[in-house]
Amino acid sequence: MATQLTATRGPVMKQSSSTLHSAPRHFGTLLSKLIAPFARRYIAGTTLAQALDKLAQLKAEGFETTFDHLGESVTSPEEAKMATEQYVVMLRALKERGLDRNVSVKLTSIGLAIDENLAREHLAQIVHAAEESHGFVRVDMEGSDVTSTTLDIVRDTKKNRSTPVGTVLQAMLKRTPTDALELLRKETTIRLCKGAYKEPPETAYQDMSEIRHQFMALTKRLLTSGLYHGIATHDVQLITELKRFAREQKIPKDAFEFQMLLGIRSKVARQLVAEGWRVRIYVPFGRAWLPYMWRRLRERKENVWFFAQSIWQR
Repeated sequence: MATQLTATRGPVMKQSSSTLHSAPRHFGTLLSKLIAPFARRYIAGTTLAQALDKLAQLKAEGFETTFDHLGESVTSPEEAKMATEQYVVMLRALKERGLDRNVSVKLTSIGLAIDENLAREHLAQIVHAAEESHGFVRVDMEGSDVTSTTLDIVRDTKKNRSTPVGTVLQAMLKRTPTDALELLRKETTIRLCKGAYKEPPETAYQDMSEIRHQFMALTKRLLTSGLYHGIATHDVQLITELKRFAREQKIPKDAFEFQMLLGIRSKVARQLVAEGWRVRIYVPFGRAWLPYMWRRLRERKENVWFFAQSIWQR
């Protein structure tokens, strides 16, 4: 039976979903009805129970997973506290179900847009829960306006090599090579992605060929660092080049992992698993699914075409 998605206005979203939340309520309701059938492939349900079942299914298929509770840019300390408590519950539930105790969290969902110290305190609580459950916390990267703050908080939270916290870098940002070197010096594991946010030319590369070039250069640096990193891409061209590089450099297939979004290029993901590569699927859930889908479609015009293509390339 297909998962039923019911949208909620939920926490107020400050960034690219502002248009959605400034619209009349009936517009949001209509939009949710239009997008819901499309979104079911990319969202693991609205409840924890639904999402846990999806995680179990993916584990049975040979995938690893990272778990995300949807929501960002909350505007009240109460909402930030609730989001933090949700992650603690998620980590405990993952342990009870014998599933990957790996979660992804946006700092704006736990208070960064309210107060930096509040976000620091909340992240420390989530990381402590991960330590207790022998799990891992991936701090997601958001817009370039919070990149420096995000990296500072991750560095301060990672007290030593064994602290179970890592972060994300976006290849499209011109600052990323420097950030990567600094994180590697601190022995911090990285999820490398192209980057989905719309950024100005002075901050980020705009041409896809330049982004691909930087992505591959950074990937080679990460894969030869001796640390375990996640390479997040659905770009078949980059995946092919990455596999070739790993074989040429005799990098073991279990020395890093591919990462993909739930519902995107599922056929490619299954093929990678069949070939013996490690693949981690990003699994989002929650009632704030509509802003998540709306943001991904609005931020870059390429996303609309990419999501449409993925329907035919499962």
